[in-house]
Amino acid sequence: RKLDVAEIVEVWKRLLDGLRTLNPQLKVMFTVSPIRHAKDGMHGNQLSKSVLLLAVDELCRTCSDCYYFPSYEIVMDELRDYRFYADDMLHASEKAVEYIWECFCQCYFNKKTREIIKEWESVKRALEHRPFNPESETYRNFLSQIVLKISQIKEKFPYLEVQKEMELCESRLKK
Repeated sequence: RKLDVAEIVEVWKRLLDGLRTLNPQLKVMFTVSPIRHAKDGMHGNQLSKSVLLLAVDELCRTCSDCYYFPSYEIVMDELRDYRFYADDMLHASEKAVEYIWECFCQCYFNKKTREIIKEWESVKRALEHRPFNPESETYRNFLSQIVLKISQIKEKFPYLEVQKEMELCESRLKK
C-alpha cells in the first residue's frame, strides 16, 4: 500500500534515531528518483513523487543532519527534454545521469575531491578499454601506462585504495 507523508516521516525518524546511536556524526542525504514509475500511470507517478517530496521536506526541516539533493527536480526542470530519457522514456539517459552527477559533485565535493575524481576517470576509461589483440605489445604498453598512472595517483593521494585496479592490470599483463 502507499504510505502517507506522516507514516513515512514516522518510520524514517525511528530509523534515523537508531542510526544516530550507532553513529552520532551521521549525515543523511535524501533524493527522489527521477525514474518514472509507469505502472501507476503518470498521474499516479506524480502523486507518489509528491508524497515522497513532502516527507523528505519534513525530515530535512526537523532533522539538522538530513539534507536533500534535487535529482528529481534537475531532470524535471533542467533536463525536461525527452532526449534526456532512455529509449523506454522512463529512465534517465546516460547523459542525464552524467549531468546529475556533475551537479552533485559541484554541490557537495570540494576542489580536491573533484580533482581526484577527474584523474580517476581517465584510469576508469582506460580499464574499460577492450583491445583488438590482448597479447600485443601495444596493449601491454597501454596497460603499463595505466599502472604508472594508478601509481602516480596513489602517490598523490595515498589514502586511496587502488589495489583491485593494480591487480587487474597485472593479471592482464601476465596473459
